[in-house]
Amino acid sequence: MQKIIIGDIDIDVVRKVIKNVHLSVYPPLGRVRISAPLRMDLDTIRVFAISKLNWIKKHQHRILSQVREAPREYISRESHYYLGRRYLLKVIEHNASPKVAIKHETMEMYIRPNTCVGKRRAILYEWYRQRMKEIVPGFIEQYENAMKVQVSEFGIKKMKTRWGTCGIHAKRIWLNLELAKKPIECVEYVVVHEMVHMLERHHNERFIAFMDKYLPKWRFYKEELNRRPLRHENWSY
Repeated sequence: MQKIIIGDIDIDVVRKVIKNVHLSVYPPLGRVRISAPLRMDLDTIRVFAISKLNWIKKHQHRILSQVREAPREYISRESHYYLGRRYLLKVIEHNASPKVAIKHETMEMYIRPNTCVGKRRAILYEWYRQRMKEIVPGFIEQYENAMKVQVSEFGIKKMKTRWGTCGIHAKRIWLNLELAKKPIECVEYVVVHEMVHMLERHHNERFIAFMDKYLPKWRFYKEELNRRPLRHENWSY
């Protein structure tokens, strides 16, 4: 991997078999990366980076100023989120299989005595995963009919830098497990975003036109998604 430095900004340069240059700014510290075609020389990449300095600084500022959740200990009276709502965790020890249940404003976690923090986290995130698997198929079916496309498979997993990805040729969608904490409209937005990539690979005017057609309020949902508190070591979309 090569690196270029412009002022006080370090930029990682990755060369790939691609046609266009892609610029990304990653949380939590605003790391910058340019993916460039193999044929493009470093001077040309530097000129491109200089032309995007304002864009880079704007996104770095947004990332660094974004509210982040404090690290969780998974103990009673701690705040946790599900579909955009805040719940107080109530840890209940019992001698049976672990489970999580929502009751009014409380998220109840049933665990065996002496369950460690790591296991408590795994129990909650598995519950999040199952809820996402119940929610997402309805959105996929709705927009498959509208877009005249077909999703062959979807999955839920932890991602470090993205809310979702789409394997265009395999017609496979992956969604970030953290979406379970966000409002349902934000989940819908990410599903639609990834499905639109089956119609248009790039984030160009055609892509935006499809987003406007199928989810007219997508800009509001995108802003809401990236405005919400992030996990302690998280990202934006």
